[in-house]
Amino acid sequence: MALDSRLELRLLQKLILTPQLQQAIKLLQMPQLELSQSLTNELMENPFLEEISEDGSAEISEIETRETEHEAEDYDDTEAPLEKLMTMSTDDYFEERGFDGRDLGYFNPGTVSHPSFENFVSRDGDLQDHLMWQLRLANAPDGIREAAEAVIGNIDENGYLQATAEDIGSIASCSIQKAEDAIKLVQGFDPTGVAARDLKECLLLQLDILGLRGTLVESLITNNLGELEKKKYQHLAKIYNCRTEEVLAAVKVIEKLEPKPGRNYSSSNPVYITPDVYIVKSEGEYHIVLNDEGLPRLRLSNVYKRLFTQKNSLVKEEKQFIEEKLRSAVWLLKSLDQRNKTIYRVAESILKFQREFFDRGVRFLKPLNLKDVAMELGMHESTISRATSSKYLSCEHGLFSLKFFFSSGVQSGAGKISSTSVKDLIKKIISEEDTHNPLSDQEIVQICKDNSIEIARRTVAKYRKELNIAPQNQRKRYD
Repeated sequence: MALDSRLELRLLQKLILTPQLQQAIKLLQMPQLELSQSLTNELMENPFLEEISEDGSAEISEIETRETEHEAEDYDDTEAPLEKLMTMSTDDYFEERGFDGRDLGYFNPGTVSHPSFENFVSRDGDLQDHLMWQLRLANAPDGIREAAEAVIGNIDENGYLQATAEDIGSIASCSIQKAEDAIKLVQGFDPTGVAARDLKECLLLQLDILGLRGTLVESLITNNLGELEKKKYQHLAKIYNCRTEEVLAAVKVIEKLEPKPGRNYSSSNPVYITPDVYIVKSEGEYHIVLNDEGLPRLRLSNVYKRLFTQKNSLVKEEKQFIEEKLRSAVWLLKSLDQRNKTIYRVAESILKFQREFFDRGVRFLKPLNLKDVAMELGMHESTISRATSSKYLSCEHGLFSLKFFFSSGVQSGAGKISSTSVKDLIKKIISEEDTHNPLSDQEIVQICKDNSIEIARRTVAKYRKELNIAPQNQRKRYD
């Protein structure tokens, strides 16, 4: 078979994602916090971008340039500093330099106050800090003290030890017996139950402080945590040959124990959700407001725009740099504008489809999918998905993810209703039930049917699990 080379001309249709288009898609999908960080980085890297101040004043770079030029014009170097120093006496020098009590590296403690050491605290103390403080006060041998430090270093934020005695011995280069002694030492620290290796040990450690060892409470924790979780109290009464009331009294004690002794010392700060869109009702009409709080307001720098008009006086590399940065800045501003318009239009469409929800609440949420919004706006479903990803909407009914408004439908007497509405109804039914005689899934099905909602028992069980609601036997209370 002979090999030859030839030229061919083909006509193809091919979708190519340019870097600019990829950036626009990425910006559309970004949540508020990531977008703020991305814009800040662009502001630092691209000289053509500048941030607009709140009062809309001129760019900072220009102001700083004018102030620097003004200061240079005001500088007077006619007086020779050497002649002045030659005629200045020592007393004059110290009098001039010592007006605040300082002079060349020393200060007068009587006139300068010391800063408070509290100002140097960089963070709040966590569980490890609290345990190390107690270890420093403990009278323990050096070998056990080193092992105890390894124990404290392997305790998680809930207060549980995440290492075995063998691991501690390997870390601290000590025997297993010393590691066990170190674990017992730390288990005697505050909070009670810390350094336990599982829930059972954590609860038993707390019984030592309460003096309840050898009681029914200890037996239930040691042998019957599974039955307690399922609330099989009558069965436990038969096992221990006692009355059900005695089991219930022991259960009340167990319920007051702390399953996560370290959570009160958590140093993690809460993360608050910032809504991307506000829907505000005013005089009977809804208004959509995009949230730009925390986002830098960008525009093209006038200084660099003027420099671009003079690019003929620059060398080739400088021209290429300026042209590239200008294109990048212009495209970023266009992408931001397109992102805002897309999110606004999606919120507007959601408001149109879910008007009853905004008027009356979650129970009136309608079934909606991405295709419905995409067809109305003339966009692709993937664009709607990106525009609603990790975005939140705030209205008078609360703060909701934009994905919340898209749900499947369940058949009812008045047609299809949203599955989210059904979940809200199930949650309401269970919250109003008699806790001493909770409703079964089949009884919930009948109540939904009375509300013109046809739903199967397995669907109720599925929605109940999604809502993290326990089954009937675990919801029952005996007090």
